Amino acid sequence: MTVAVRVIPCLDVDAGRVVKGVNFENLRDAGDPVELAARYDQQGADEVTFLDVSASSGDRETTYDVVRRTADQVFVPLTVGGGVRAVEDVDRLLRAGADKVGVNTAAIARPELLSEIADRFGSQVLVLSVDARRVQGDVRTDSGYEVTTHGGRRGTGLDAVAWAARAVELGAGEVLLNSMDADGTYEGFDLEMLGAVRPEVAVPLIASGGAHRVEDFVAAARAGADALLAASVFHFGRLTVADVKAGLRDAGVVVR
Repeated sequence: MTVAVRVIPCLDVDAGRVVKGVNFENLRDAGDPVELAARYDQQGADEVTFLDVSASSGDRETTYDVVRRTADQVFVPLTVGGGVRAVEDVDRLLRAGADKVGVNTAAIARPELLSEIADRFGSQVLVLSVDARRVQGDVRTDSGYEVTTHGGRRGTGLDAVAWAARAVELGAGEVLLNSMDADGTYEGFDLEMLGAVRPEVAVPLIASGGAHRVEDFVAAARAGADALLAASVFHFGRLTVADVKAGLRDAGVVVR
């Protein structure tokens, strides 16, 4: 059975505002998260992802108020990540209106958190968010990709492909693979990294980072992505969700 590819706008939120930069730096304001989420819902988005980009680095909780207000306006699944450190955080986010929860930094520090979340809420709720980049300096991994934390500011030495596979074994129901090298660059998704992770995980794989043209989305779908996530191209009006879906259909990709 052919699985329909999902198109997912991403709202990177800092201090209650949507922001976007290049490689997670030089962030600029992109609008109100509630207004943007409602716009994307109307455009036909399959889901909306909400990432509190400073929650881990700033050592604070996700802004639950913004999640509640966003959930009130959005009638497609809402994934929320940022600062999730415990099962209790997941419980609060789900009660605030999230459908799925993304986990990154805390799972690297304590991988068993993934099993705890999956055991309590089910794997379908749990999205592993992987901020990965090509290895730098003296760092070496088997795949050539390294997991980073804190918005890409800290390397971990963890092999990104091996980490994604292990996380799925521990209970992650989806993998959000974000290329830190491509993030905000408009140079297209990192197809090589997608191709490295795809054979190693049997759960849905979400491509993120670098989308610019409709052709970029098509290429990522053909590389094995089950969902295509983007931010800048939608926030700043380069493309609409409808544009992307029409282009995917024209290229023979099944979409919702």
